[in-house]
Amino acid sequence: MVDQNPFFEPSTLEYRLPPFAEIRDEHYEPAFEKGMSDQLAEIQAIVRKRDMPLFENTLVPLEQSGQLLERVANVFFNKSSADSSDFTNELEEKIAPQLAAHRDAILLDSQLYWRVTTIHDELEQNAELTEEQKYLVHRWYTEMTLAGAGLDDGQKEKLKEFNQKLSVLTTKFEKNLLSDTNELAVVIDDVEDLDGLEPGEISAAAQAASDRGLDEGKYLVTLVLPTGHPFLASLTDRGIRQRIMDASQARGAHGGEFDNNDVLLEIVRLRAERAALLGFPSHAAFVLADSTAKTPEAVAAMLGRLAPPAARNAKAEQAELNLLTEDELDDDDSTATASSESIKSWDWSFWTEKVRQEKYDVDTAALRPWFEAERVLQDGVFFAASQLYGITFTERKDLVGYHPDVRVFEVRNEDGSALGLYLLDLYTRDSKRGGAWMNPLISQAELLGHETSVVVNNLNVPKPATGEPTLLTFDETSTFFHEFGHALHGLFAHVTYPKLAGTNVFRDFVEFPSQVNEMWMLWPEVLANYAKHYQTGAQLDQGIVDRLHESEQFNEGFATSEYLGAALLDQAWHGLSADAAKKVTQVPSFEADALKAVGLDNPAVPPRYRSTYFAHVFSGGYDAGYYSYIWSEVLDADTVDWFKENGGLTRANGDRFRSRLLGVGGSKDPLEAYVDFRGRAAEIGPLLKRRGLE
Repeated sequence: MVDQNPFFEPSTLEYRLPPFAEIRDEHYEPAFEKGMSDQLAEIQAIVRKRDMPLFENTLVPLEQSGQLLERVANVFFNKSSADSSDFTNELEEKIAPQLAAHRDAILLDSQLYWRVTTIHDELEQNAELTEEQKYLVHRWYTEMTLAGAGLDDGQKEKLKEFNQKLSVLTTKFEKNLLSDTNELAVVIDDVEDLDGLEPGEISAAAQAASDRGLDEGKYLVTLVLPTGHPFLASLTDRGIRQRIMDASQARGAHGGEFDNNDVLLEIVRLRAERAALLGFPSHAAFVLADSTAKTPEAVAAMLGRLAPPAARNAKAEQAELNLLTEDELDDDDSTATASSESIKSWDWSFWTEKVRQEKYDVDTAALRPWFEAERVLQDGVFFAASQLYGITFTERKDLVGYHPDVRVFEVRNEDGSALGLYLLDLYTRDSKRGGAWMNPLISQAELLGHETSVVVNNLNVPKPATGEPTLLTFDETSTFFHEFGHALHGLFAHVTYPKLAGTNVFRDFVEFPSQVNEMWMLWPEVLANYAKHYQTGAQLDQGIVDRLHESEQFNEGFATSEYLGAALLDQAWHGLSADAAKKVTQVPSFEADALKAVGLDNPAVPPRYRSTYFAHVFSGGYDAGYYSYIWSEVLDADTVDWFKENGGLTRANGDRFRSRLLGVGGSKDPLEAYVDFRGRAAEIGPLLKRRGLE
């Protein structure tokens, strides 16, 4: 019954956790419909006011509007990403253009824009508003202006058409990618072909095959979101490595039902045309107008500074790998060698680990027994947060998540006061999109009576067979710390207004807190607390730890180049004018030309994402913004230096970072918050040193 729809009223559960046990598929669409209808009525109540626009009669009710829509959207889009089904796919395709139209109905409302503009124009003379209130006005004015609120009626209709078409296309891109990723998973018939993998990895491959309904004795290597795959570092069979790499790079690009070539070309064209309508030379210029970078030229200058030394370093690493394979051929003519040809993309990780072992006596693939997932979580991720911020974590098995794999943890401050809930969804499954991310379900906002937050971390760790331990790779452990940094940002942000809540900051700043949290993975006190062998309990040998630190710049040429390749592809696509976008008809040739133009056209070092599976920028909200990771890393590297200079993992340092950066959420300019924390603007030197680009 409609009156029993659990979305229609705020949750009565602790922390306002959505009542997942009560939510059924049939609840979503009515909640979306009523949520949009209710919010439009709330907006009309604002614009019909006859009194002069004031903060209290315009911005306050604007911020209070749309609470039902927010409740259902947060739950639904988390589900569609983490546990999709035919139902969620169909509803998302249906609802996407409706939500785009709904957003336009608010942001393009001329009367609302007049009220917001009037308040904005008088900000300097209004001494009664707090700094947070002034910033809120500025954000609404900026977003409405950039959205096209100042266009005439005919232009607005064209803009709405663009927005609705794009909402459909980006949804289609994401669904195509998920389907093709599942379809291209590599089936292995003989366990011998998995030589080099750990028993737990083989067990996970067997479990994945069983879950897919394959015959007993089959193994399934599911693909991850980036081009590379963790197994490429360990598999000794070169042919299997190539099969995995070929499958990965074929996603969305091999014809058929799930091909993304035409989809992304249409996305690029429509985005460029929309930007022109809004008065910008390109989609990148439109996006970056509301960022800390401000212009495509600023992004191009930074990426252009980094690309040549990164490519040069990658070439040097490649030469070293080629030399090693030649030496191996002299001693061993087995099929595990890379042959006399130049190193290929599917060889790089495998031979890199051999070089790492030879140079530093470190095999990161062999470290998995020291990275057992529960220890990493409890004694690593949680422990670091407790030491730094004084917060505590208690698992709440009485609270239900949206999937049986989801675990719920209660988070409290040092004084025992409630901070929120942390939900962890660790394992991969066919219904979950690739990658790792954080989603808010409830964001703290005093205006709405939300005193605490509820956040979710999603990872994609292969699930072992029942009874087997979950042993993480080195990179998965780093990703765990990274994503938990986003979770902390969402939990700590304490604001008045929902628009400024949680991680609602500029896209090229949002990765900064999560990148900083990565440093604790190898911090001595933290590592000593969690890196213990899952069978013997033996501590990870200090000699290995020392060599890990010594090898921190190892393979940075490859790592930086493959990242920059993707970031520069993003800028190339979205830097096109409307006329130029119409002339692009072939994705592969455009990619090749774009990479060649910046010196990153090395077949052995493919971009982290090729266009047809570049979900970040064609369906994930990072369009013209994938540079954000390296842009934020300038702040990150500078902050790591600050922690090292000021005693590291201390409560005083944690309190400063929390109060001046994480805790402000989106309630002030992020670069101003950084200066408040650091005492000066960030410097690029620490980043160049970290990545060997000096």
